[in-house]
Amino acid sequence: MPSPSQPGHAWKFFRTGGLDQVSLETGADVLALDQLDQKLWVALSCPVRGLEIDEKTLAMIDTDGDGRVGAPDVIAAVKWAASRLKDPGDVLRGGDRLPLSAINAETEAGRILLGSARQILASLARSDAGSITVAEATDTAKVLAANPINGDGIIPPESTDSPEMQAIIKDIMASIGSSSRGTGSSGVTAGAIGEFFSQLAAFVEWTELSGTQAIAVLGDGTDAACGALRAVRAKVEDYFARCRLVAYDPRALPALNRSEADYVGLASKDLGMSVEEVRGFPLARVGAGQPLPLTEGLNPSWAPEMAALREKAVAPVFGPGKTSLSAEEWSALNAKFAAFESWLAGKTGGAVEKVGFARAKQILAGGGRAALAELVAKDRALEPEFNAIGDVERLARFYRDLRTLLRNFVNFADFYSPGHFAAFQAGTLFLDSRSTELCIRVDGASPLAAMSRAYIAYCACSRADGSKMTIAACFTQGDGEYLFVGRNGVFYDRQGRLWYAVVTGIVDNPISIREAFWSPYKKLIRMIDQMVARRAADADARESAHLETAAVTAANADRAKPEPKRFDLALITGIGVAIGSIGTFIAALFTKFVDLPAWQLPLVVVGLVLVISLPSMLIAALKLRQRTLGPILEGTGWAINGRVKINIAFGAALTRLATLPPGATRSLEDPYSDGSAVRRRRLVAGFVAIVVIVSLVLWVRYMAARLGLSFFGGNVSGP
Repeated sequence: MPSPSQPGHAWKFFRTGGLDQVSLETGADVLALDQLDQKLWVALSCPVRGLEIDEKTLAMIDTDGDGRVGAPDVIAAVKWAASRLKDPGDVLRGGDRLPLSAINAETEAGRILLGSARQILASLARSDAGSITVAEATDTAKVLAANPINGDGIIPPESTDSPEMQAIIKDIMASIGSSSRGTGSSGVTAGAIGEFFSQLAAFVEWTELSGTQAIAVLGDGTDAACGALRAVRAKVEDYFARCRLVAYDPRALPALNRSEADYVGLASKDLGMSVEEVRGFPLARVGAGQPLPLTEGLNPSWAPEMAALREKAVAPVFGPGKTSLSAEEWSALNAKFAAFESWLAGKTGGAVEKVGFARAKQILAGGGRAALAELVAKDRALEPEFNAIGDVERLARFYRDLRTLLRNFVNFADFYSPGHFAAFQAGTLFLDSRSTELCIRVDGASPLAAMSRAYIAYCACSRADGSKMTIAACFTQGDGEYLFVGRNGVFYDRQGRLWYAVVTGIVDNPISIREAFWSPYKKLIRMIDQMVARRAADADARESAHLETAAVTAANADRAKPEPKRFDLALITGIGVAIGSIGTFIAALFTKFVDLPAWQLPLVVVGLVLVISLPSMLIAALKLRQRTLGPILEGTGWAINGRVKINIAFGAALTRLATLPPGATRSLEDPYSDGSAVRRRRLVAGFVAIVVIVSLVLWVRYMAARLGLSFFGGNVSGP
């Protein structure tokens, strides 16, 4: 819960746009930002996306990753940056390049960060540079590529010049696995190194055990013989079990050798495709006490395995001429390899088996482990600087962008400063002979926008490359008579790129007092136009109906005689009375107007104008006084704390009307102008001017007479 401002720091405030805003000028202001009552902040949160501040910077400030930057996030970012700079006020100056001299090397964090910055510059062959940019700090891949030992905890083969050590590292990568680095290369970690040498020692010990106990009965061929034995063991055991069952009861012989029906089912199939079914049959034809044949009479689907058994196990033990095995001989053969199989079951160090026994003994006997330990220790010593590489980018970003964020969050100094764009201003829209700079990137129309009391045109913008976005453009000068949905314009974003814009929606509010003054007359003219158009359409419809009736009457003239028309005297009398009444009213009104003293005539005219225009002007003035930016920004994810007003003077600066450039000349002779219309306008304008001048002269004479003043050298009296 934020607390009210502490009395220890003397804050300064400035008033702009009717809003009191805190002034951030010194490092002391920055350090005391957590003491400023958040009720005095202009904004309390803003979205990470859609602003003219680097999104990656805002994402770093958004510590909880909710897509919004809150006041606590801003305070934490300022505190973090200030603690690593010699002068905390540097965050208010900003700049694209972070001077290394600005980093506070007196603290442990600053010293490590400075070392990382120099390491980055060295990897870019810019060791003599006195500053670093965000782009340079961001490109950590180049740093990692230039420094095999950099503190990332991964030892690549290129970290040593020794071919033997490089070979050991590659053996570790092949046996235990590798870890990827930021550069795309790979290496080994301290954990992988320890696991490799542990596995290596276990493998060598296990391998040497086979020689000490003389369990490799066939020497190097023992392992292959055991493999051939294991491949057929279950099937051979099945064969001798069937033979024992037949010896027990001869009636089981037909069933144990599979029935004829089983072979009939196979006969209809492609036997080449039915290997699995054939492999399920007995290994050979069974009989009581019958030995297992090794060459003939075998199940053909087991022929390869039986051939391997005969070659690798039976022949070396019983001799090459052996063609069958009895049950006793089969048991003896298994017993001969039992010790070796038990040894295999206790195998250790299998992960490094591919290295080989000889190579494993060589590595263990050498000094590779100690050399790798030295590389790990060297890398670990650089770990703080490696971790600080990310801090260099963070500080460079904060140094560049925190000033902009503070001037668009704690206060809105950028928005109210002439010649500056606020972070939420997306660019400039050109439309209807005007340009407006108050364009905000939005996802779409917001119901909150109408509460801003501003005239808003929502525009869909697109580029030739397929990029699209929507903006809310606020028009704060001129009028909205020719702003309507479907009208096209062009939009230039903050990078100067051209977008084609089309109006998709309008939030109608007064734009200016001048527009409100003429609004009733424009509405009257539009109403008259609509009435005339409607009357013309009705007359055209009636005329069409009359023509149709006349045509029908002419076609049936010989069938019926038309009735004579009768005059409705009451109707004619009523029309006459109505016309007379209207004429009498107009005559009386004119007589009253003529009978007025000359000095009152201008007042009557002004009064009529005020009666017509004043209500509209008052309503517009009230809405313009209430015009504020907050609801528009709220619709995009901001939390606006203060009333960010857009008064008439500020609105004129945000929206500019088309004007001729200084020094330009203009010819008023239009070869296509309507001469008669021009003359009529001039006559009307001249008549109005004469009436106004005469009225003013008479009014001045009257006022002079009332005050007893002389007028043009003589005495005048009132009327």
